[in-house]
Amino acid sequence: MATTNAHEPAFAETPDAVTVPLPGEPVDWLRDARIAVTGGAGFLGRHVVATLHARGYRHVTIPRSAQYDLRLEDGVARFYADHRPDVVIHLAAVVGGIGANREHPGDFFHDNLMMGTHLLEHARRVGLRKFVACGTICSYPKFTPVPFREDDLWNGYPEETNAPYGLAKKMLLVQSQAYRQQYGTDAIYLMPTNLYGPFDNFGPDGHVIPMLVVKYLNAVEAGIDEVVAWGDGSPTREFLHVTDAAAGLVAAAERYDGSDPVNLGSGREVSIRELTELIAQATGFTGHIRWDASKPNGQPRRCLDTTRAHDRFGWQAQMPFEEGLRQTVAWYRAERAAGRTWGA
Repeated sequence: MATTNAHEPAFAETPDAVTVPLPGEPVDWLRDARIAVTGGAGFLGRHVVATLHARGYRHVTIPRSAQYDLRLEDGVARFYADHRPDVVIHLAAVVGGIGANREHPGDFFHDNLMMGTHLLEHARRVGLRKFVACGTICSYPKFTPVPFREDDLWNGYPEETNAPYGLAKKMLLVQSQAYRQQYGTDAIYLMPTNLYGPFDNFGPDGHVIPMLVVKYLNAVEAGIDEVVAWGDGSPTREFLHVTDAAAGLVAAAERYDGSDPVNLGSGREVSIRELTELIAQATGFTGHIRWDASKPNGQPRRCLDTTRAHDRFGWQAQMPFEEGLRQTVAWYRAERAAGRTWGA
């Protein structure tokens, strides 16, 4: 189970993230606004912070877990009192892959639910100007028709492995809509698909792309000629480069004011088998891949309809998947050679 997005990571002094262009011009009122990014030193957070700086937003802060435990109401209250933000972009989360979700479902539910609930409640109390919530596509029903449309979000129960995490994050959508209706709170809710890219968690509790990158690089370096892959390779996933996700979140902060949830995705559906073969190729692995069908596959298909993001705030993904994957492997290989393994 990874908590690097929820709490201060061990790698806060690493180089800044890269950015991609956003639609439209920066928003005037944000230039002097105090913007707090929870999880701002984590994987997605550091790219969001870099994007905010690139847009000319000068007053960006990151609450640190050494001072503020955002799972506790006291920590959240002190965070608002000390930082006095005008905008909160809430990215802090307890996250992990299939194994971590199966082993720690209670932690995933409780910690994510408490952070969201306390942060938005205290945003209401202090009259925060804007609250940007980062949800998850794990909130979608297990058998949602592909592509996932936001209107299908309540048409069933999530995939069981991810349900505690997905439902905890989904409650923040309910809270944001209720607070907008009763109090007029400007809270928006974005749902990025699976992210990948530089500064990800490459440890054993990471997501599928970094885990596979490490597995195949290890095999290449050790001269191993067979690697075991989980499941049968049939499930499909959609992957969004982290720089595109950061651009989408900042574009929404600038230009979206509505209660409807909004998907952020690339529109490219790729099977786990194809993904595995692409990573093997990118890492130089030429051995045999053996599929272990006794291991869980997870949700059968995932791919988002991103029409709403384009229509509401002019965003669409820019990074081609194969290019983003090559860049990620090259980045991690260089980091690894320099002794920075990012959790692996």
